[in-house]
Amino acid sequence: MSVEPRTCTSGEIEAKARWVWRETLKLHKRCPETRIASSLSCVELLCVLFYGGFMRYNARSPLWEGRDRLIISKGHGSISYYPILADIGYIGLDQLPLIGRRECVLKAIPDSTIPGYETTNGSVGQGYGVALGIALALGRKHSDARTFLLSGDGELFEGACWESIMLAGHLRPRNLIAIVDANKMCMMGYCKDCIDLEPLAHKFEVFGWKAYEVDGHNVPALSDALQRVLADSARAPKVLVAHTRKGNGVKELETDPLCHIRTLKPELIDRLVGE
Repeated sequence: MSVEPRTCTSGEIEAKARWVWRETLKLHKRCPETRIASSLSCVELLCVLFYGGFMRYNARSPLWEGRDRLIISKGHGSISYYPILADIGYIGLDQLPLIGRRECVLKAIPDSTIPGYETTNGSVGQGYGVALGIALALGRKHSDARTFLLSGDGELFEGACWESIMLAGHLRPRNLIAIVDANKMCMMGYCKDCIDLEPLAHKFEVFGWKAYEVDGHNVPALSDALQRVLADSARAPKVLVAHTRKGNGVKELETDPLCHIRTLKPELIDRLVGE
């Protein structure tokens, strides 16, 4: 039997998101090699997915066969998932202050030894192929479990992503849902200045996906969009392009096109958390 959180109200999810945002900054202070900017852009995406009642999981049995799978392709940019894992019971809250230490399961770059991470995706571009394979395997087993994929937009520069996107459009697994954290920046700067991905949703549609778009920081809009995506019975993979801000909530990151590898000073983090 699954052990799922109750479906929180939008206000409760927003409160959780504020807590996760603060905890993510604290994690970065303790372990500066974490990728903070990429992790802040997906806070609301992860909070709505888990606290909105969309993910089916069992924290007491992380490998429960009936669980929905979450493949985090932007592994380096998912430190904001750590507080959620602790809050819902995958790991102890006492692990958060120990990030990066030898005795702690939490690392600067996450891997599949952390309960709740299905795969190791430190090298971007692999998640689409992995998620497609898992979705197809679940379909062969006649499972009603869904496969969610969280990717960045910068990683869509990788050709391997589009090979898998094209194959998914051909094979049409209806249990595959991609969420693109479209924060408009990559490691080298603004995506539009490196390889312009727009119109991104249309590109997915051309390859046979059902595409939706949403403000990735608007909790009610995200909840509504995910409800519509999951209610869509079309025999096709679905993608939700969530428009976000890299380094959301931190002006110094939001305005820096090279914030991907930027480290925040401890005193700035203390001020932000205090505010």
